[in-house]
Amino acid sequence: MAEAAVVRSSTVTAMLWRRLDAPGHDACRLVREGERWRLEGVAAFRDDGTVAQLAYRVTCDQYWRTLDAHVHGSLGSVEVDIGLRRSARGVWILNGEAGPDLPDCVDVDLGFTPATNALQIRRIALRIGQSAHVPVAWLDVAARQVSMLEQRYERRTESEYWYEAPRFDYAGMLVVNSAGFPVAYPKLWEEEH
Repeated sequence: MAEAAVVRSSTVTAMLWRRLDAPGHDACRLVREGERWRLEGVAAFRDDGTVAQLAYRVTCDQYWRTLDAHVHGSLGSVEVDIGLRRSARGVWILNGEAGPDLPDCVDVDLGFTPATNALQIRRIALRIGQSAHVPVAWLDVAARQVSMLEQRYERRTESEYWYEAPRFDYAGMLVVNSAGFPVAYPKLWEEEH
């Protein structure tokens, strides 16, 4: 009888955030599985009067490129079950259907959590003084659509990144921990101690 391959996994770090613009929390952990990384968490928050609870999982390769993501839970009375994966050609597959061609987007951004910013920060690995434009595949859970979101990161210090997302008219100084997770995300999130 053949033996099953054993993939060792270990939690690298875990985070708990409090939302600042509305009632809510988010808890996640980053897990190393062999040469892959898995980010998993749960966000619970109020959005325009609707209570949301969304569990998420994002898998990345050893270079922090997103392979797939899954979000399930609810937005009010609406059930959510979304699968997203990136093909080798850069096409994002949403629940089995080819989405828009986003060849420049190697990261996924789940707009309801600050957790996915850490994946982008780890992948681009900026040195102090460097900046990068980072287009991402942004998942709109309510609309069940994926589209490109232009972002820009500039590393100012060991733990500070100036971050811009023009589509949402957002700019602010992200303060991150040694794992790259935001501990201060101005006007939106902060680490819960």
